[in-house]
Amino acid sequence: MRSVAKRLLSFTLSVHGVNVSAVTSPLVWEHVQPAAARRLLTGAVDAFAERGFQATTTRDIASRAGMSPAALYVHYPSKERLLFEISLYGHNAALDVLRSADSGSSAADRLGSMVAAFTAWHAEHHTIARVVQYELVALAPAHLAEVAVIRRAISAQIEQVLADGVRDGSFAVDDLPGTTLAVLSLSIDVARWYTPHRGDPEALGKLYADLALRMVQA
Repeated sequence: MRSVAKRLLSFTLSVHGVNVSAVTSPLVWEHVQPAAARRLLTGAVDAFAERGFQATTTRDIASRAGMSPAALYVHYPSKERLLFEISLYGHNAALDVLRSADSGSSAADRLGSMVAAFTAWHAEHHTIARVVQYELVALAPAHLAEVAVIRRAISAQIEQVLADGVRDGSFAVDDLPGTTLAVLSLSIDVARWYTPHRGDPEALGKLYADLALRMVQA
């Protein structure tokens, strides 16, 4: 996989009148200390994205960090704990993107901005997004419950703007929870297949915003 530093760069683009760089701040790991723990975490991101959680060994993670397998347990009690730390951080970052993009004078403007930013984030940060979205089943029950709280908050952001659009007559939505899931799925699935040669995150965000609006507009 490409280096984490290169993948996690922010980009300064505008989508639907929104400064994407303002709502897709780069994922950085300086809060993880010491440096050895940070190297293990970023190594785990690459390994889990490439091989999946179950197929990744602690030796795989340690080797990517330039460390011995035993060194991993100095900083993390288990491979699952690494996945939890990645999932927690990635989900919070995705939620921040949605909240920052929720601006505009109308429900349509808000939804377009949110979908554009959320889609662009999943493309730009496709490696970590792939881990946090598709390895949830490997989390311990208590950790999954903690991440589920953030996932519900993500859904609530989209469901609220859809409900606002229904109230003002700009959206025609018969099933709010189902439509919320459909809109979120558009953006989230980008992480499964995206690679940089598949296109520009800005253009993809704009396309998906247009698709989402076509789904719901009266």
